[in-house]
Amino acid sequence: MSSFTAQDVKALRQATGAGMMDCKRALAESDGDMEAATQWLREKGIAKAAARAERASDQGAVALAVDGNAAAIVELRCETDFSAKADDFTALADELAQLVLASGEESVETRQAALEDLSLAKKENVQLGKVVKVEAADGNILDTYLHTQDGRGTSAVVVEARAMSQDQAHEVALHIAFAKPSVLHRDDVDPDEVERERIALTEMTKAEGKPEQAWEKIVSGRLRAWFAERVLLEQGMFGEKETVQSRLGDGEIVRFELASIGS
Repeated sequence: MSSFTAQDVKALRQATGAGMMDCKRALAESDGDMEAATQWLREKGIAKAAARAERASDQGAVALAVDGNAAAIVELRCETDFSAKADDFTALADELAQLVLASGEESVETRQAALEDLSLAKKENVQLGKVVKVEAADGNILDTYLHTQDGRGTSAVVVEARAMSQDQAHEVALHIAFAKPSVLHRDDVDPDEVERERIALTEMTKAEGKPEQAWEKIVSGRLRAWFAERVLLEQGMFGEKETVQSRLGDGEIVRFELASIGS
């Protein structure tokens, strides 16, 4: 009788990406020998996850779950939009979002086996992207937006706001889905990244033959435009001249979260 433990099954799954039952059978067929079990899975065409793990996962689905002043986003990535639009794929994304809403971000670890099984079923590199839960503080409001395409979520936004109406917060959520900022404030941008961009813009300005006395002003203007692409409060609302910060008036965006396929 074959002798192997649950830890052996787990180790084989991690090494090959095969499902739990396939790993148990492989170990049983191989008298508990890990190397032989791995070879058995390869011969059966089951152990392909190692190769898949190196392939790009730039497709997928984004799920959003909301309950009162709490919301959760889960981004489930894969290789093709064909898989991303499938019912079993979107169903798992929705299930994971509900799980995170109920039990927190780390709860997705309990569904690792389901992720591995889906990866095997799709024969693609299926993996989690962004996983986040937002709970609005007392006195703040929460607004959300989910953009869907071909039956799956492709962009999800959660906004926590203070001293704003629900309509105002929703307008900002729609803008975030449209403009895809990466940070809320300028100070949130990595200083090293800012310095690299400043150097690049300076060299670009010099190469254009601009007069030296104008370099600082030109670079500062270009850097402002660079920030406006990334910083929510400095973006033009829906691409217009009025910035998000101006539109808020006395209101405040406390936090936002964005997950978008293809970003």
